[in-house]
Amino acid sequence: MALGDLMASRLVHSSSSPSPSPSPAAPLAPLPNHRHSHITDDLPVANGPEPRNGLDADEEKPAPVAYLPQLVVLCEQRHEGLDEAAATAAGPSTSGIVSKWRPKDRMKTGCVALVLCLNISVDPPDVIKISPCARMECWIDPFSMAPPKALENIGKTLHSQYERWQPKARYKLQLDPTVEEVKKLCNTCRKYAKSERVLFHYNGHGVPKPTAKGEIWVFNKSYTQYIPLPITDLDSWLKTPSIYVFDCSAAGIIVKAFLERLDWSSSSSASSLKDCILLAACEAHQTLPQSAEFPADVFTACLTTPIKMALHWFCNRSLLRGSLDPSLIDQIPGRQNDRKTLLGELNWIFTAITDTIAWNVLPHDIFQRLFRQDLLVASLFRNFLLAERIMRSANCSPISYPLLPPTHQHHMWDAWDMAAEICLSKLPQLIADPNAEFQPSPFFTEQLTAFEVWLDHGSEDKKPPEQLPIVLQVLLSQSHRFRALVLLGRFLDMGPWAVDLALSVGIFPYVLKLLQTSAIELRQILVFIWTKILSLDKSCQVDLVKDGGHAYFIRFLDSLDAYPEQRAMAAFVLAVIVDGHRKGQEACFNAGLIDVCLRHLQPENPHDGQTEPLLLQWLCLCLGKLWEDFPEAQLLGLQSNAPDIVTLLLSEPQPEVRASAVFALGNLLDIGSSSLSGVDDDPDDDEKVRAEISVVRSLLQVASDGSPLVRSEVATALTRFALGHNKHLKSVAAEYWKPQTSSLLKSLPSLANINNPTNVYSPTNILQGSSGLASHIGPVLRVGSDSSGTGRDGRISTSSPMATSSILHGSPQSDDSSQHSDSGILLRDNVTNGGLSHNRSMPADSAIYSQFISTMCSVAKDPYPRIATIGRRTLSLIGVEQVVMKHKRINSGGAHHGETSAPPSNFGMARSSSWFDMNSGSFSMAFRTPPVSPPQHDYLTGLRRVCSMEFRPHLMNSPEGLADPLLSSVAAPSNADLSIAPQSIIYNWSCGHFARPLLTGNDDNEEANARREERERTALDCISKCQRSSCKMTSQIASWDTRFELGTKAALLMPFSPIVVAADENEQIRVWNYDDALPVNAFENHKLSDRGLSKLLLINELDESLLLAASSDGNVRVWKNFTQKGGQKLVTAFSSVQGHRAAGRSVVIDWQQQSGYLYASGDMASILVWDLDKEQLLSTIQSSTSSAISALSASQVRSGQFAAGFADASVRIFDVRAPERVVFTARPHSPRTEKVVGIGFQPGFDPHKIVSASQAGDIQFLDIRRGAEPYLTIEAHRGSLTALAVHRHAPVVASGSAKQMIKVFSLEGEQLTIIRYQPSFMGQRIGSVNCLSFHPYKSLLAAGAGDNALVSIYAEENYK
Repeated sequence: MALGDLMASRLVHSSSSPSPSPSPAAPLAPLPNHRHSHITDDLPVANGPEPRNGLDADEEKPAPVAYLPQLVVLCEQRHEGLDEAAATAAGPSTSGIVSKWRPKDRMKTGCVALVLCLNISVDPPDVIKISPCARMECWIDPFSMAPPKALENIGKTLHSQYERWQPKARYKLQLDPTVEEVKKLCNTCRKYAKSERVLFHYNGHGVPKPTAKGEIWVFNKSYTQYIPLPITDLDSWLKTPSIYVFDCSAAGIIVKAFLERLDWSSSSSASSLKDCILLAACEAHQTLPQSAEFPADVFTACLTTPIKMALHWFCNRSLLRGSLDPSLIDQIPGRQNDRKTLLGELNWIFTAITDTIAWNVLPHDIFQRLFRQDLLVASLFRNFLLAERIMRSANCSPISYPLLPPTHQHHMWDAWDMAAEICLSKLPQLIADPNAEFQPSPFFTEQLTAFEVWLDHGSEDKKPPEQLPIVLQVLLSQSHRFRALVLLGRFLDMGPWAVDLALSVGIFPYVLKLLQTSAIELRQILVFIWTKILSLDKSCQVDLVKDGGHAYFIRFLDSLDAYPEQRAMAAFVLAVIVDGHRKGQEACFNAGLIDVCLRHLQPENPHDGQTEPLLLQWLCLCLGKLWEDFPEAQLLGLQSNAPDIVTLLLSEPQPEVRASAVFALGNLLDIGSSSLSGVDDDPDDDEKVRAEISVVRSLLQVASDGSPLVRSEVATALTRFALGHNKHLKSVAAEYWKPQTSSLLKSLPSLANINNPTNVYSPTNILQGSSGLASHIGPVLRVGSDSSGTGRDGRISTSSPMATSSILHGSPQSDDSSQHSDSGILLRDNVTNGGLSHNRSMPADSAIYSQFISTMCSVAKDPYPRIATIGRRTLSLIGVEQVVMKHKRINSGGAHHGETSAPPSNFGMARSSSWFDMNSGSFSMAFRTPPVSPPQHDYLTGLRRVCSMEFRPHLMNSPEGLADPLLSSVAAPSNADLSIAPQSIIYNWSCGHFARPLLTGNDDNEEANARREERERTALDCISKCQRSSCKMTSQIASWDTRFELGTKAALLMPFSPIVVAADENEQIRVWNYDDALPVNAFENHKLSDRGLSKLLLINELDESLLLAASSDGNVRVWKNFTQKGGQKLVTAFSSVQGHRAAGRSVVIDWQQQSGYLYASGDMASILVWDLDKEQLLSTIQSSTSSAISALSASQVRSGQFAAGFADASVRIFDVRAPERVVFTARPHSPRTEKVVGIGFQPGFDPHKIVSASQAGDIQFLDIRRGAEPYLTIEAHRGSLTALAVHRHAPVVASGSAKQMIKVFSLEGEQLTIIRYQPSFMGQRIGSVNCLSFHPYKSLLAAGAGDNALVSIYAEENYK
């Protein structure tokens, strides 16, 4: 299967976009005694979009008895945590494991000195020759011609043999020289080679062995004497870098002398040791082989004519010895560099085998140095391996420095012998018929098959595949290239270690060269291979640009015939090419990359459906990286309508795509824009500022996205804007918080209307678009909205310095519970001491600045810590500091702390016109703030401009760590400011996707699936038991003193382990094992000062469960690993009522697993539906009543349906899919009007029933098919009902009261149990019941008390 198809089939499953919703569980076999009924009988459901779980609303299908939801949310890679360190680690590295593969510095041998001391016809005195004796030198018999002629011919032949390996070097020859001639030769060579390597080849067959001191012999002028030449002299003339070849007996002596000299001089120059390479024919005690089957210079023959030498040697040893004429070996047809001929193929196989032996035997650094740095050195060392094999058969051991381990018995030599045998057996026939067709050897095909077998079974822990160098060689051949690339791609996909091995074996120049081919079939696999290389080593960007490789990827990105996932890889490669590399940016800019990316971000046909998210993500990241700090590209982007095209992606379902779009938009903003530093107007600059402001307006709209990944990018992009538009933002902030005179207040838009409920906060008045953003700024600024301050186009009349504030708060959504905000804000003194004069007018649309500041104040309180930090730093850049003002905690003492007080009638500013003169007595702060209602809340917010620095010490000790000393620079953006600009993480984080395996299915999935099946069986088993049980919760099986100061606010029983999780009003979360009665974990939901808990919920209960903790201000945080001591990790966090007032801090929330929806509401006129799979606000449903919602319950049977109980005692059922949304309304508690405390939709899995409990103490049972009247009423507790729990599968409900009592009823209204107090030794009462919760599948009930922090667990009498 080609890698392209393999990728197509597998990438779909492993792409980083969220997986498609899984199919629903098959209807399970009915449990005994459970009547099946049709879900849709009388419940009106309009034809909305199809329900996600496939239970179509209009089809009559029996309800599955226990619908076990298949959807799993919040378990993507992005939920592993967002921190810069992890993201940077995920991105391509320029140092680290992979960047060590590059040869430190390529070298070349520039000059070759050949010294032959043969003295033909005179034998040296210390040699006794045998007969017949080895005579051939350079395959020439010196006695076949006159000695001077023979010497000259041998010299020329040696020259031509070396020249084959390095044709570009300069060759110098000295035949039978004197010391002076050798010295002159060495000096000439070094002078010519400069810093390149010099090769010195010495043949000493006509002189004595080297002396014990390591001197070699040459001649005197008259050839009457042998003259010794000290090796030290030779070394001092040739210097380094150099390589020596000594072909003489006892050559080991020379090597030993050299090493002693190197040891002695290494103290002075360590590099000379490194740059000196020695090859010697034998050890110190050995003489060269004299057998006639070898040439006399067998060592030189192996080094310079390896194929001929190897075949001659093999021929003498193989079965062909008798039948083959050895002279045919010299007639092998073909050229050595033509792989389609016999000689060329043999040479190719020999290279592959010797490379493979070296790579598998040598340490990587020595392999790099000897086999990859210098072509001539690499050839000599490959041939040296052959010399070792052949000469050891004659009891002679060639030696080298650096020393190599023995390789003569490596099993790859068997493969060479086989190739040689096949070649020799074909030889007679090929020579007899020169036109016979050449049949290629099966060697490479077989080696690729061996590599493929390794890929099927190998891994990082096993021995690396020894065929890797052969795969590299195969890339040279067109016939095998495609297969080799596919296998190489599979190998690289195994991880960084595999990429490192492939790069260190030398694959890089090959795949770089292949980008110049136009072969269509190679495109996909080449893009994949480059993706793998660049995902781990960014430094290759330079080579790609130098060789024009970027054009290949731009063409591929622009081709529509490739799979989108593969085009996403091309976009990734281009993003790495331009990442922080100006030459790359310019090359891609000139090649039209911006145009290509923008074209593919827009679907050709709007009805085509969504483009592959991974491609959208990488097109955006590629644009963002191209624009980053590159003004020409930014300008072209703005002119090409890029903002409008990219802004459309801000509503895509995948958070990764949205975050990448934000990244691209953020990089269109120019940080160091000169247009903003107050120079004269320039129409182009004005145009640019307008374009930037429109970009920022788009970004402000996604500042409240549900995904921290997206919000983190928004905060980073907005910081860029704050750096670029620093002056204007400072002046708006300063105008804003200047001490006002009371006369100014009279010119403010009608403050008198603040109390009028129809004014700002009514749902009809919600401003659409960007001005409807959340503002968390405190009450000092609460100003009513009025059209007098703004013209129709949203421009601001700046006559009144505070007029701009109407934009800040002209939105009903802006009052996000600010009385409880955790930090005040103060404005540091501006450089101009309040006299803010502009050289040029502010852009007309200065409203955006006010809105920017208000959004940044929201960001500074983001529930995700990293984002809040960015928000605080950005505020600091524009001169706004936050001060945390602690107010003494006042505990209301009631059962519901914080809920008992009525919501204040006027939000924000007191109507007194002299509020600037009031002192606030309860603050230890040294400046005044207006009175804030209601006074009993714990934390108050103030905003002030600080004219003196008396608060600095307070700031420095601020618990939030706000006053980072780095941030105190108030001047215009400087380099220091740029250094504190937070780094975007989406790019590095997204690169991590390509560094992970893309082709293999995930093995972890099998394990997870097995665990899930096991849990499903357990759940169904428990459900069938609890549906048949008596449900009389008479025995208390555990009691846990949580030691919460404020009593237990919420408790939750884990489905598959004996664990209970509890939390208090201070948002302390504790986890306890009730079987062992041991604490498991304890942690704080957050470290902010603003506390209050609404609910605990379990997400993905059949898989890796996550704990959702909802704070009463609407912030939602989701934790994983919360049952490991200290192991809890924040998965995601967002504000579920973003931009809506949640006064009274009464946010209610419920979760629906099968749809992935989170429903949130509170003291406001709408219900927000969040899709946690997409981490996006799905819709805002108007609750069609002015009353607050006090209870929510999501359907367990049908996606998108939920029931809500209101403060006016009414009950409604909503359906996200129905056009009118409300599908059922009832007032079951009338004539009473106390609020609904608890509501249960579908108790005991009955799809038509609702249970509603009001504060008055009555519990009403409704059947939605029979109209709005209750069919059963239980007067459970008189006027003091505080909690209701409804079992999901068993026919049982429980209620608790403030009078220390819990009652359990059946769905028929029969009271099964009453729990008055704990039958403990002290007879201690359970206290006011704050929370009740049933186990999802068992008959267990957990109860939490309000005043004594006990959590008790009740079960049936026979509970095991």
